Formats: sequence, structure tokens, C-alpha cells
Amino acid sequence: MASKKKLARGSVKKRAMVEDEKVTAGSGNVFVDLGFDEAEAKVMAMRAEVMIQIELRLKARGWTQTEAAKQLGITQPRVSQIKKGAWQEFSLDTLLKLAGRAGLKPQLRMVA
Repeated sequence: MASKKKLARGSVKKRAMVEDEKVTAGSGNVFVDLGFDEAEAKVMAMRAEVMIQIELRLKARGWTQTEAAKQLGITQPRVSQIKKGAWQEFSLDTLLKLAGRAGLKPQLRMVA
């Protein structure tokens, strides 16, 4: 019985904390929301998106990290960085090359 009371009190406390918090709508780019310059934030978002697509392609192909390294022309530790989402370790240029080697066809679209 005592554990139920603790849980109930904890739930009320959590609810009260949530009610006191204010939610601000995001901009659509987490890097802008974190305070990065808008131009830099766009490049960072592109890098993250290309990396996600590469990781999805590697999963779809069922490649081990060693197989992926051979196919992409990089080392296994670099494939590990891709799998971990370490986008900051790769330039956009490098990620676009890797995407092409993975069989993806990246395109850049400019809008005004």
C-alpha cells in the first residue's frame, strides 16, 4: 500500500511540474532552435538527413559493417560512426559521395 501512495504522490508531482512548463513551437530545424546561424543550421540538417538515409539503406541491404565499409570505400569504424549518427564527423560532401556509393541518388533543390 505504501508503494502505491508514493507512486500516486510522484504522479501528482510530475503532473504539477508539467503544468508549470511552457512549450515553445519549434522552427522545423532543431539546429536553428539550438541557436545556430540559420545557414549553418540548414547544412547541419542536410548532413543529418543524408546520414539517416545512408543508415536506412545499409539496413535495407542487410550489410554488416565490414561489408558496408567495402561497398562505401571507407573503414569499418567510419561505418560505425554512420550507424551511431555521428553526422558531425562527416562533411556534407563526403556524405553525398557515400550516399551515391550506397545506391542513393541525392539531389539538391534550390527554392527562393
